[in-house]
Amino acid sequence: MAWWYNHRTGEVEEGAQSLGSDRDGPFETREEAERAPEIARERAEKWRADEERDER
Repeated sequence: MAWWYNHRTGEVEEGAQSLGSDRDGPFETREEAERAPEIARERAEKWRADEERDER
């Protein structure tokens, strides 16, 4: 079963329960889904750093 993070409600869902536009995932574990906002920030920071590096 896949886990999802509903960024509208802040809740973790087992399986796709809400609208796709309201959730992030899938994640393999509940713990991973609980970290979804942190994971998104980490990825955004990496992308920003990559873009800055590429602009040089």
